[in-house]
Amino acid sequence: MAARAERDARRRAEDRERRRAWAAAAASSVRDDASATLAALASSIGRAADERAALESERTAGDAERTQLRAQLDEASAQVAALSDAAHRDEVLRAERRLRVEQLAERAIAELGIDPATLIDEFGPHVPVPGADGTSRPYDREEQQQRLARAGRDLERLGKVNPLALEEHAALAERHQFLTAQVTDLRSSRADLLEIVREIDDRVEQVFAQAFADTRDAFRTVFARLFPGGEGDLVLTDPEDLLSSGIEIEARPAGKKVRRLSLLSGGERSLAAVAFLVAIFTARPSPFYVMDEVEAALDDVNLGRLLEIFRELREDSQLIVVTHQKRTMEVADALYGVTMRGDGVTTVISQRLRPEEA
Repeated sequence: MAARAERDARRRAEDRERRRAWAAAAASSVRDDASATLAALASSIGRAADERAALESERTAGDAERTQLRAQLDEASAQVAALSDAAHRDEVLRAERRLRVEQLAERAIAELGIDPATLIDEFGPHVPVPGADGTSRPYDREEQQQRLARAGRDLERLGKVNPLALEEHAALAERHQFLTAQVTDLRSSRADLLEIVREIDDRVEQVFAQAFADTRDAFRTVFARLFPGGEGDLVLTDPEDLLSSGIEIEARPAGKKVRRLSLLSGGERSLAAVAFLVAIFTARPSPFYVMDEVEAALDDVNLGRLLEIFRELREDSQLIVVTHQKRTMEVADALYGVTMRGDGVTTVISQRLRPEEA
């Protein structure tokens, strides 16, 4: 039994050894076939890479050639467009030239009555240009264009030919003579008026200067009476121009150093104004004077001084004074008042205080 088992084991081992040898031979054969296949594939891949590189090179060259051809095509297209535009401009210019020539020919016939061919023969560029000194010189287009422009401006200034120019000139000459006489008369009248104005100004200055001097003297006297111990004066703002000069009142009551009227009290300003008014009355007397509450702001002492002046003024003039002061009413010759009755109707009443002089 044991021997048979050992033989079976040996036989199985031999079988396994044969299968292993056969598998090794098969693996070796497969390995050799795979190596040959890999070598063939490597060779194919190398050839494919070379062919691909060649094709890439050819494609790059083709792209560069196409780009160059496209640029050449664009340049040629631009040249064709430029040539087309130039040809179109030339055609337009030729049409304009032909139209200009036709217009010039028509103008030559219409304005000059000369056929263009005759005009060119007689006055063309080949004909010498006569000068102002009697000599002739070759034709110069720029110079002749300048002469033409000057002649055109001169002709435009002259205007159209007026067949009535002589009659209009005669009428204008007569009108000019009339206006010249009027201007001469106006200048003479202006000189006379200026002389009259000067005389009036001189007379006004003389009268004003005399009136101002008299009023100034009277103001000093009246101010000294209304402001005992004080000084008052009238001063011109512009002594060099009496016609436009203003007048300022200088007032210095006794015991004060101020001279400006605006620095005085209300009563003092009112009394200074009354002094100026009385000075005017004294310097240039009038048949009557009208005063409206000139003494309203005065105290009893100053009112008494003013009433003395009123008494002097009424010796030569008539005074009409609107007042509420009782003392002023007492020195009046007659009183006139307005009162309201119980029914609301106003009534004027009068009272004579002194009998009329015979």
